[in-house]
Amino acid sequence: MTDTNTGTATQRLRNGTRAWHEAVERTGFATAMLAGALPLDRYVGQLAAYRVVLAALETELARSLCPSVDSVWSPDLAKLPLVERDLRHFAALGPAPRPGPAAEDFVVEIRLTAVTEPAELLGFLYVLEGSTLGALFLRRYVTEAYRLTDGRGTSYYGSGDRARWAALTERLDRALGEPAVQERVLGAAERAYRYVALISAELSVGLGRPAPEPV
Repeated sequence: MTDTNTGTATQRLRNGTRAWHEAVERTGFATAMLAGALPLDRYVGQLAAYRVVLAALETELARSLCPSVDSVWSPDLAKLPLVERDLRHFAALGPAPRPGPAAEDFVVEIRLTAVTEPAELLGFLYVLEGSTLGALFLRRYVTEAYRLTDGRGTSYYGSGDRARWAALTERLDRALGEPAVQERVLGAAERAYRYVALISAELSVGLGRPAPEPV
């Protein structure tokens, strides 16, 4: 069993959320995408859900007075404009699906955390920024399935950047040096993954059995 109590902050975050990461990959949403069989409205539905989540998170990160947040967050990490660009591309097909309860609950969690434990916003950031690296791998499946060209409709999925990720993890490791703070941020990252898994489960209805939560 992996010891999640040792290593740098980002090593602890990676080890501590591995089971959640694997659970998300087993949802019907994820497996259908890999098979090239994900209905377009589910893909657009994910973008719509992430739009409300990112709008809340990036707003709270940008205005936070927490020194740890201020030392990690930078405007180049913002993904909301990319999601909105993708949604504009698909707008000709009709209104985007309304985000489900999981996205709305995540927004409430973000806003509450910003007031009570702002450093824990970094756990949410870790999960959502890290997910863009996986999305970069999935971009070709999306492009082929929906016959997209010139990056249209895949701005968010194409936003992963390993150099930016390395810079972010370095800042996180410097900002989260205290084990107690690392533990709280890890807990926030686990909560973020739970919401991501719930969003995927909502978008998996009719596509297959959603993966169970890790125990």
